Amino acid sequence: MERRVIGIIGAGVSGLLACKYVLEKGFEPIVFESQPGLGGVWTHTPETTKLQSSKQAYQFSDFPWPSSVKEEYPNHNLVLKYLESYAFHLGLLPYIKFNTKVININYCSVQEGEDDFHAWSHCGGTTDGSWSNPKGKWEITTTNAAVQEHPEQGHQVHEVEFVILCIGRFSGVPNIPDFPPNKGPEAFINGKVIHSMDYSAMDDSDAVEFVKGKRVTVVGFQKSALDIAKECATANGIENPCTLLFRNLHWSVPADSSPFGVLAVLYLSRFSELMLHKPGEGPFLSLLVTLLSPLRWTISKLVESYIKFKIPLKRYNLIPAHRFSADVTSCSLAVTPENFYDRVEEGSILLKKSKRFSFYANGLTFDDDDATAPLETDIVILGTGYKGEVKLRKIFKSPTFQNYIAGVLNSTVTLYRGCIHPRIPQLAVIGFAESYANLYTSEMRCRWLAHFLEEGFKLPSIKEMEKDVLEWEKYMKRYSSGGACVTALHVWYNDQLCKDMGCNPKRKKGYFAELFQPYGPTDYANLTPGKKIN
Repeated sequence: MERRVIGIIGAGVSGLLACKYVLEKGFEPIVFESQPGLGGVWTHTPETTKLQSSKQAYQFSDFPWPSSVKEEYPNHNLVLKYLESYAFHLGLLPYIKFNTKVININYCSVQEGEDDFHAWSHCGGTTDGSWSNPKGKWEITTTNAAVQEHPEQGHQVHEVEFVILCIGRFSGVPNIPDFPPNKGPEAFINGKVIHSMDYSAMDDSDAVEFVKGKRVTVVGFQKSALDIAKECATANGIENPCTLLFRNLHWSVPADSSPFGVLAVLYLSRFSELMLHKPGEGPFLSLLVTLLSPLRWTISKLVESYIKFKIPLKRYNLIPAHRFSADVTSCSLAVTPENFYDRVEEGSILLKKSKRFSFYANGLTFDDDDATAPLETDIVILGTGYKGEVKLRKIFKSPTFQNYIAGVLNSTVTLYRGCIHPRIPQLAVIGFAESYANLYTSEMRCRWLAHFLEEGFKLPSIKEMEKDVLEWEKYMKRYSSGGACVTALHVWYNDQLCKDMGCNPKRKKGYFAELFQPYGPTDYANLTPGKKIN
């Protein structure tokens, strides 16, 4: 019997997991990867970049880190080696088409006169429970990414029954701030402006050469901006200090703190989730949140005091105005690079906060209320993130599907169970909604998706899926500053996936362990989906 073909776009963490789990279910995966190697976003990070989550959280449930890796936060090279070992160990490489860029994907209608909305009603199980409609296929148009001239001559069209998009949020389309006319990068005629994506793509030696002896300004306060500022400071010292320019502050965890220590008990357990309103909660759980709200506030204050003790935030006026818990629920936490504040102390990193800035011929000007002098600089590196939702939208050929996939809440994509759009048939998105360890969450989603593809359970109706999505959007509007983040409710979220698959969601031994111990990848190592749910 011929195996059914599943198209997977991207060979990063999510793409590898999707390939593994659909392969286990007897499908034929084809993974399209534009780069010459696997690893996704990790192929675009400097060698000094390290994990933001502990390796205990960032690991495959059935493939632990090798004992030779002693670091709590492995670096770029170690992460890539780990991912490559995983792919080699499971025999995934033959299914990956490297240097193959996807131009677009296009859904071929099921039959004349039948719209795509009805097609997904069929796929969702509202008729016979089968996800696959024999007359509905996806066409994936690709080109050879290694061909620089006339790439259109190498276009190929691949037909698949189901598409899994694993293209991620942190690559592709850079987020460039908007500037008034004649005050953008084009006005900076005596220097260079690049995005952190382009800087990270350089070899270490090229990156050092690029910034050596130059006055460098890095814009942003997320992990990538902090890492680049530290690298530039290391290359130039106090002779040419690096200026870190930022608008918004976020709490960061000290580099010597393990997320699977006290913080994990406080924020990654079932007990911690009792202090948050949850999608679909009943009146009892809602009342419990109200009663425990003083405890949640107290925990946040204690953690903040600890961080301020470990990191000199007050000295440099870097204390965020919001609670630590707000950054947990919005996936805005970062691990402070090692020795970062030593560089600040010695003067090789200068910190500057500004609400608005623009360019002039020799550098940057500032639009703050106080009269701030212009900043002369040679290089501006924009560590301002990516427009992941734009990249996701553009991959669809259909304008209708482009509109469907565009989220209504900032950069949030409207997805059922964080995977499936209720109105786009035979397609899933993995790795777009965030958690405290995206590998861990992507593995749970890939398990769930593979079980669905095997027809292990039915999806609800489109209306029911959209109602569930709305409940999660209400949660994110309440707690998240932007984007889709399940960190603070990751146990509750995994419980839903387990119940769909017919698995026991409680993975600990004993009542107190179940309530207070943090959940991680190894808790789901022996997860066995149940029989088909009728």
